[in-house]
Amino acid sequence: MSHASNIVYCDGPHSPHAFDIVPLQPRRGSLDAMCPVCQGRGQWNTEIDVVSFRSKRTACDRCHGAGWVETGSDPVGVPDIEVSPEGYPRWTLRYEAPTKVIQTTDPETAGLSKS
Repeated sequence: MSHASNIVYCDGPHSPHAFDIVPLQPRRGSLDAMCPVCQGRGQWNTEIDVVSFRSKRTACDRCHGAGWVETGSDPVGVPDIEVSPEGYPRWTLRYEAPTKVIQTTDPETAGLSKS
């Protein structure tokens, strides 16, 4: 027996239902600020059934799913898979240089009104 459904497709983190039932990620380690793209969630819905709340999600490319980003010059560890000398895949930690945090502008300091 089928159930009622209303599937909504999300184009990205700017879509209205992109963050429905997606929890905030806790801050782990020394990452400094919430990711400006996923707003600290690390992922968003690519499609969601607004009746049953089943969803398909994608990880954020900016923070690699952590929800937090490095604002200093420290390298950031990203889980990765590499081939061992024996020819088998194994998990490893790859270090990347941090990317710059997108700056947000406060309307009052920029001389814009909040209307």
